[in-house]
Amino acid sequence: MNRIQAAQIVGRPVFAALTRTFARLRVYGIDRIPRHGPLVLCFNHFSWLDPWAIGNPIPRTVYYVAKQEAHDTPVMGWFIRLFGTTPVRRGESDREAVRMMREIVRRGDALGMFPEGTRQEREPGDVLPGAAMIAIQEGAPVVCGAIHGSQDWRFGNFHPVSVAFGEPFSLDRHPHNSQGYRAGSAEIQRELRRLWEFLVEMHEVGRPRVAVPPT
Repeated sequence: MNRIQAAQIVGRPVFAALTRTFARLRVYGIDRIPRHGPLVLCFNHFSWLDPWAIGNPIPRTVYYVAKQEAHDTPVMGWFIRLFGTTPVRRGESDREAVRMMREIVRRGDALGMFPEGTRQEREPGDVLPGAAMIAIQEGAPVVCGAIHGSQDWRFGNFHPVSVAFGEPFSLDRHPHNSQGYRAGSAEIQRELRRLWEFLVEMHEVGRPRVAVPPT
């Protein structure tokens, strides 16, 4: 067991209890996440709450990437590195970050990414090609996880938050070039949007405890 695995094992129950209490977290489709093997996990992003709400239910160690600015923040940077987050420079080529992300997947671990590249305001945005590139280059399956409600969550306004996971899918049919990465990104974007719309509907009907996300 490495340091990151230990940190997540110890920290996950704590953050799970906090998100259940203060975000009334509800999760759909968690059984769809493969327990073993290489995996690229893609999430939409509204709030700093998202990594904790999404990551805690996942039944395996997730190695995240986050913008360099977060790593440069004194307390936050130390904290996210403790939990296995790799820095990436937005808006420029970062070969070392790509190499590390490919290595995570190649060794059979789960890579967690927010492929929109930045937080969105009210609904999922455009997906950048990085996640698709890693999945295509390493032949790894993709699982998308959508989150809804965190865009309205604030201290003192503990808005309910829900997460839905889709089925694993492959991007292997796409070529290993920019055109293939864009096509793969479009698939990820459609899947995130579809899962998010499912969550919007679940919130409208009172968030039933049991529901099956679209396949």
